[in-house]
Amino acid sequence: MDLQLNAKRALVTGSTAGIGFAIASTLAAEGAHVVLNGRTQTRVDDAVVRLRAACPQATVSGVAADLSTAVGVAQLLAACPEVDVLVNNLGIFAAVPFEAIDDSEWLRFFEVNVMSGVRLARHYLPRMKAGNWGRIIFISSESGVCPPAEMVHYGMTKSAQLSISRGLAETCVGTRVTVNAVLPGPTNTEGVGGYLAEMAKQQNISFAEMEKQLFAAARPTSILKRLIDPAEIASTVTYLCSPLSAATNGAAIHAEGGVIRSLL
Repeated sequence: MDLQLNAKRALVTGSTAGIGFAIASTLAAEGAHVVLNGRTQTRVDDAVVRLRAACPQATVSGVAADLSTAVGVAQLLAACPEVDVLVNNLGIFAAVPFEAIDDSEWLRFFEVNVMSGVRLARHYLPRMKAGNWGRIIFISSESGVCPPAEMVHYGMTKSAQLSISRGLAETCVGTRVTVNAVLPGPTNTEGVGGYLAEMAKQQNISFAEMEKQLFAAARPTSILKRLIDPAEIASTVTYLCSPLSAATNGAAIHAEGGVIRSLL
């Protein structure tokens, strides 16, 4: 299927690895001109090389900028002032007891996971409206609907993204600009996969057994009962970035393997 993304300029934040890199790769394969982003020039350059190797016909560039600060966002915007598609993928997570999360950590999670997307949307959304076309996607999480006890601060940021996404969509009435959120579930990224691998090593069990324990103990409602491949998330996101998704606006799209027990 042609998703009609040829030559659309797409920025994917936090895209040197994991879900972000998978989204960037899928967009590039559909003909979008992709801008990668990461905190360091080394990681950005490496991601550009890997993406070009995987998709030789792709038009790919990269901007190194720390989007956890207003200064970093300004640096990215100076290098990339106009886009057709914005995917707010940047995010951090950590399993920490609620009592151990101090004020600075609450603020750090909010700056990275929420304000990075807010600042970028504040710049790009008016320009998309002026051109009467654009796509903004917030990569939220099933944790935004089912806040995890072991990561209360993370869940808070993911709930905030859902609210922001819907609110911004409400400002796009009568335009061809859409704003949506995607809710991945546990995904086999470097962070999650590495965490499980380390836990398996500590317990002297296989990765497969550790994965089975994860879903039995932490995500028992999962229907999928396995980690999601980042490419599976990327396919959903890339469709939402396309002109074919025009009727989907203000939505929270579940791609979490059935963890959330809900009809909507």
